[in-house]
Amino acid sequence: MMKRDRIDCLFVSTGAKMRFLVIALILLIQACGPLWAQTPEPGLPVSPGFLERLLDKARAAKENAAAGRDMAIDFASEYYDEHIQPVVEDYSQWAAGFRDSAKEKIRHYLSFFTANSTDQVATAGAI
Repeated sequence: MMKRDRIDCLFVSTGAKMRFLVIALILLIQACGPLWAQTPEPGLPVSPGFLERLLDKARAAKENAAAGRDMAIDFASEYYDEHIQPVVEDYSQWAAGFRDSAKEKIRHYLSFFTANSTDQVATAGAI
């Protein structure tokens, strides 16, 4: 019986869902209203030292991010050179050899086919 109640609560009408959402929104607005009212006075100036310190911290963060990026790029390129490239070269050479072999077989087949088809056309014209 309890399982059926759980299933029934999933099929609540959309009107009931909307009423719940509206009530939840009203309660949220009432709870957050005092927080919105606590804004600083517009007449308070920001000290220039604060902006300079903020700018210095932003520059330092940018330099740290660039150093981290460079280190990651160096690591990835070294890893590729030592671990991936040797394996890839072997497979690329194998694939190139397979491609050349397939091309040669196709050219041989096409030349055989064109030679036989011209002989058949010549004999068909003689009949």
